[in-house]
Amino acid sequence: MSYSEKDIEETRRRGSIEVICGSMFSGKTEELLRRLKRAKIARQKVEIFKPAVDVRYSEEEVVSHDKNSIPSTSVEHSSNILLLSSEVEVVGIDEAQFFDEGLVDVCQQLADQGLRVIVAGLDMDFRRVPFGPMPGLCAIADDVSKVHAICVRCGRLANYSFRLVPNDKQVLLGERQEYQPLCRRCYNKEEFANVLM
Repeated sequence: MSYSEKDIEETRRRGSIEVICGSMFSGKTEELLRRLKRAKIARQKVEIFKPAVDVRYSEEEVVSHDKNSIPSTSVEHSSNILLLSSEVEVVGIDEAQFFDEGLVDVCQQLADQGLRVIVAGLDMDFRRVPFGPMPGLCAIADDVSKVHAICVRCGRLANYSFRLVPNDKQVLLGERQEYQPLCRRCYNKEEFANVLM
């Protein structure tokens, strides 16, 4: 059995899905930026996407809480990512929890086409409920990295984004004035205190 040059190239270019998840202030975007910058150093063609709803720091860039940034494309719907990903080798997606459920299929299609897909997002909302397409992305990923913040109350590793302001909407864009990273024990203490109020 002989292989064509196209078969050999396809074998070299194997797609993958990497998911970086965790609470707010855990370094998800920092890790995404680190991986994308390394891909650029390797002279790979990179395209970065973020949901149009996320305009906290910039409309044209993915920006970490530490103010590190990289140019990006804002999109309204996950299907736009497929249309804008031709001629690239690596696709980065930030704040994946804000995308529609179709993001799971989009990432699967991109990886099946041989692209490296790197996705970062909150795995849980402020109620500790799995958030948006993140559970599905974790299920199909080749690699999942769970990163942790530091609990602002006790210094342990923090898994949860505790909301400080009274608002029941699942999506509330915010920063340190609206959210704190807490460990399980401190989160439960806060929830118990809120029930008593």
